[in-house]
Amino acid sequence: METPEVPIRNPAHKIIAVTAGEAHTLALSEVGKVFSWGRGTFGRLGNGSESDESFPVPIKLDNDGSLNEKPLNFVGIAAGAYHSLALADDGSVWCWGYNTYSQLGFDGDNVSVPRQLDKLLQLDSPRSLGDDSKGKSKHPLKVCAIEAGGMMSVAIDNLGALWMWGNIPQQSSPEDDAFSLGSVPTPVPMFDFYGHTVVKVACGNEHIVALVSAGEKHVGDDLVCYTWGNNMHGQLGLGDTESRLHPQAVAQFSEGSAWRAYEVACGAFHTVVLSLKKRPSDTLESVCWTFGLGENGQLGHGTTQSVSLPEPARELPENAYFVSVDCGLFHTSVVSSAGEVWSWGMEKGLGLCPDVSFSGIDHGDAILPLQILCNRPQGPKFPEPVGIACGAAHTVLVADDGYKLWSWGRGRSGVLGDGKGSDSYSPSMVLWPPLSEDFKDGLNSPDTESKKPEKKAEVTEVDEKVSPTLEEMKRLQSKLSVMERYVTILHGSLFGRPFEEREIPASLLESDSFDVSEAWKTMLEAADRKELRRLEMFYGNMLDGVKDKIMKRKIQEIVRECLQSSSTPTTQY
Repeated sequence: METPEVPIRNPAHKIIAVTAGEAHTLALSEVGKVFSWGRGTFGRLGNGSESDESFPVPIKLDNDGSLNEKPLNFVGIAAGAYHSLALADDGSVWCWGYNTYSQLGFDGDNVSVPRQLDKLLQLDSPRSLGDDSKGKSKHPLKVCAIEAGGMMSVAIDNLGALWMWGNIPQQSSPEDDAFSLGSVPTPVPMFDFYGHTVVKVACGNEHIVALVSAGEKHVGDDLVCYTWGNNMHGQLGLGDTESRLHPQAVAQFSEGSAWRAYEVACGAFHTVVLSLKKRPSDTLESVCWTFGLGENGQLGHGTTQSVSLPEPARELPENAYFVSVDCGLFHTSVVSSAGEVWSWGMEKGLGLCPDVSFSGIDHGDAILPLQILCNRPQGPKFPEPVGIACGAAHTVLVADDGYKLWSWGRGRSGVLGDGKGSDSYSPSMVLWPPLSEDFKDGLNSPDTESKKPEKKAEVTEVDEKVSPTLEEMKRLQSKLSVMERYVTILHGSLFGRPFEEREIPASLLESDSFDVSEAWKTMLEAADRKELRRLEMFYGNMLDGVKDKIMKRKIQEIVRECLQSSSTPTTQY
């Protein structure tokens, strides 16, 4: 028996990380390129424009693939509400977008192209402050991880120290240790973690969560979960609603607890922690803990109550190992290693505002996890998941080992990356890789780097060939968007719910012909009593309208004939 041929995949098309802001998304490819799409206001897409993009586009680089004459290979990305960050493999941090709160690391206006955070270059890691007294040289600061949330930005350096800038918690005065928020344009270190290693961090609108080593270095199960910042809704998980200026350990994930936290995420005012049982344990079963604001069901506890201590989200499978979690403003999404995805919170876990076209029993927030099903024939699971990211009202999933992206939720401003601009209640495919990139990949191989004049000429020629194709695709996507809206409205009128791709009859998917009569019979067989009753009412009203219109047309024709005959002169014999 012949071995099935394995498709050759281009590493340039593999996504290794994805992150989302309020209404934009960033994706990082394995070859160190950053792409963005969605709302362009404030320059958050980093492509030199404030226009919306409904397909992934590369961030703005110089002609030779560098910024400031420095070749860049990005290894990390992060998105706040309206700003973006990227980390290069040399440890440099690049920022763009909204800057009213100095979240880009400098005082000044918004920027629409990546700008290096120069002030980090002038600093040294707080872990190396004592070196001079011992006759040693200071360690130069090099960032190894970045994160953002709301109007703030954070970074972890190569010695495990945490740095913060933007709208961050700070002392109101040297004499007053009370909590307050303020704009800080220069990255400042968190001395509270001196002597420990910060491993992971997540940011909400006004609170921060960090996983920090119990000792000086991270070893095994020793991570402790710390929280600080605004605690109005209990989002710090400390059992009260008192805000904290300094980090405090969450008892459920402290050094002596039975749980080891390994992933954290923050919504606007709620927090999620993924944990495992500490060793010895022979399973990799995860528990998803949530706390904070719960009024939209974003905690997944089966209620709309807020809680100030960690509680497990209910009705998630007990034997699942969760590989990724993220939060939107008021919704939460998690994905397992098996490719199962669950969401909960505002408007069926989609994060959509209440003005969406849900109706009847389909309307309302999901107070318990709902499984998001893959609409491929191989579904309902997503193959080889990589990670998930939530914006304010949209969700993006990277799967198929990084070669495919799905998105759902709010679609306006091109947020879903599918070119349609309309909301999607089930996963739709992001246009990846971008069409233009397909043609140019062969030009970026190492053996062509020494032939830049020829390369540029080839790129220009390719652009000329690709441009008409892209224009035609945009025209077809526009027509498709109109048709999909029409189908959605018609489907909603018939069945009282939005149209989903998995409802397309198999006979239509598998062939070019379509037997309407047979599909109608199959649909009626599968319909429940409520659906049949709705169809009966709809078609009853439609039939009455048709009969009424036929009668009116007949009357009009009779009247017209009478008028014509009365106006015709008669001949006398």
